Amino acid sequence: MTSFANRPLTGRKVAAIMCASFAIIIGVNLTLAYQAVRTFPGLEVKNSYVASQSFDADRAAQLALDWDVSAEVRAGILRLEITKDGAPVQPNIRSVVFGMATSVAADKFPELRFNGTAFVAPVNALQGNWNLRIVAEAADGTIFRQRIVVRVVQ
Repeated sequence: MTSFANRPLTGRKVAAIMCASFAIIIGVNLTLAYQAVRTFPGLEVKNSYVASQSFDADRAAQLALDWDVSAEVRAGILRLEITKDGAPVQPNIRSVVFGMATSVAADKFPELRFNGTAFVAPVNALQGNWNLRIVAEAADGTIFRQRIVVRVVQ
């Protein structure tokens, strides 16, 4: 009985090894590309060039608000705090999306209510990387857009 090591390495065997290697690489790449496209949440803006024209001015106006923003989920309650110089701020909340960082499948749209110090809403959130994407309007009409990493405390 001859062992595998005693057999000669022929051109056909090398070709078969090369084809099998490339087939595995191409198969993995196609699988990953399919998963990336299937789970892509979509476009942020319809036309990035148009959005870029006012980006610097919008950013400067938002930074001039000098708001400190934080969010956490504790005991099933989402708490969004917006403060300026330590005092609570109550802007007009235009939109809120609470979801996982990598997928839109678990996105929720909580209805935030201001309780005098912070915005609160009940949510169901397990451990994980959660984000809160908000669009708010300041009293002077400045639009505030931010993605906030949410700490989930069980």
